Amino acid sequence: MQLGVGYSTFKRWVHSGHVRTTRTEGGHHRVSESEIERLLARQQPQGRRRTKPDAEEQLSELSARNRLPGFVEEVRIDGLLAQVRLRVGRYSLTAVITADAVRALKLRRGDDAIAIVKSTEVMIARAAKGGRAR
Repeated sequence: MQLGVGYSTFKRWVHSGHVRTTRTEGGHHRVSESEIERLLARQQPQGRRRTKPDAEEQLSELSARNRLPGFVEEVRIDGLLAQVRLRVGRYSLTAVITADAVRALKLRRGDDAIAIVKSTEVMIARAAKGGRAR
């Protein structure tokens, strides 16, 4: 494999949302060449030290513990507010933040990002009888 990882690792990356895929009608994942190139560009050469901490290290002093890494699917700005849709694994999460925050973070479609969920803002729903929550 071009990325130098085993099949099980790559499969885990796909299911966790680390690798962006498209699904076939049969439910199989397809990985584009541009996605492979993106992943290759993110890999560090062996023996080279990282000079910039990764996002998880940069957030280590934040009190929130519910961090969901994903990538930006869509950014819509309307006046003072912006709607950001983040793909987290096979799920999509939508956040409404200020347009200034989107500009300061320079968020664009395809960017890696982390959703930080504050427990006081999470809602829970019950699945219909006999059904499962989706």
